[in-house]
Amino acid sequence: MTVNAIQETDLAGLRAQNHAAFANLVACYHSQFKTVARSIVGDSIAEEVAQEAWVSIFNALPGFEGRSSLKTWLYTIVGNHAKTRLRKESRMRPIEEVGKAASGYLSDEPFNQSGHWDNTPALWEMESPDALLEEKQLRHCIEHTLSILPQVQRAAFTLRDIEQQSLEDICNILNVTNSNVRVLLHRARITLMEVIDHYQETGEC
Repeated sequence: MTVNAIQETDLAGLRAQNHAAFANLVACYHSQFKTVARSIVGDSIAEEVAQEAWVSIFNALPGFEGRSSLKTWLYTIVGNHAKTRLRKESRMRPIEEVGKAASGYLSDEPFNQSGHWDNTPALWEMESPDALLEEKQLRHCIEHTLSILPQVQRAAFTLRDIEQQSLEDICNILNVTNSNVRVLLHRARITLMEVIDHYQETGEC
């Protein structure tokens, strides 16, 4: 069953906590939940976070009022679970601090209204991030760089540039503003471009 079909035909069943309707929901969204969780907490506990989010969703379904789309509501819950888990493990500062001191950072705004580069970095004009990842050693460099980025930068970059999530969904998942998502993406992309530039000049990370 498609996501749209779930929204159109099974919402009443979901609110009633019908197990068949809920199983269909899990089948449609679980892999996306793991992607969201992985972008925030990493691989090791992504499955666990996703499972915890499903428990919360099942319990909260009777109160879903439809003020946002079902997808937005679901993503917000799994994002909140991932952020809460990350804080408990003391692996990042509170996500509410993201974007502080960002004023003036984007004096030369590089993004268009859709959140993509307005002036694409030179190396990415010819090769997409996916194409760059195909080279094994460069992929290792990029993955290492992603692993040491501030967690929320890594989450924003992963969700937008790798998983192709919309800016609206990323804002809901990370609970940050559109402008803060752009700051996060800008910082992550610049860091990665420096790594790519260095690799292409020297052949080393």
